[in-house]
Amino acid sequence: MKREETVDYHIKTCWHAIYRMYNQQAQSHDSTTSMGFVALNIDPKDGTPATKIAPLMGLESRSLTRMLKSMEEKGFIYREKDPKDGRSVRIFLTEVGQEKRRVSRETVIRFNEVIGQSIPKDELNTFFEVVGKINQLIENKSIFKK
Repeated sequence: MKREETVDYHIKTCWHAIYRMYNQQAQSHDSTTSMGFVALNIDPKDGTPATKIAPLMGLESRSLTRMLKSMEEKGFIYREKDPKDGRSVRIFLTEVGQEKRRVSRETVIRFNEVIGQSIPKDELNTFFEVVGKINQLIENKSIFKK
């Protein structure tokens, strides 16, 4: 089987192209794609517990820790102890972070608008169905049953 005939090849190359495109946009705003995704996953009013962000993004907590440190150094976020649970830390966006979140949101919306204008709705719905089924097979551990 040639790599061009595999499902994972097409998913991977498409995601990498999207990631590069987002990164080019983010770089012009002194950010990265990953930082933009983190900003989008932080509640703009109430902040978000640090422990909730990694699962929302499908990241390991170690990777998120480095990302949050970098975002804090750039002045995008700040941390506060959770008033309801002193053991927990909430992540909040600074004014700069709110702006990065706005830019990230607009970038994602623009991408989806252009895709929606370029690909017929029925084809997009088929794409969503297929990707959903692939995710379901993976989550149900149906690929490599023991």
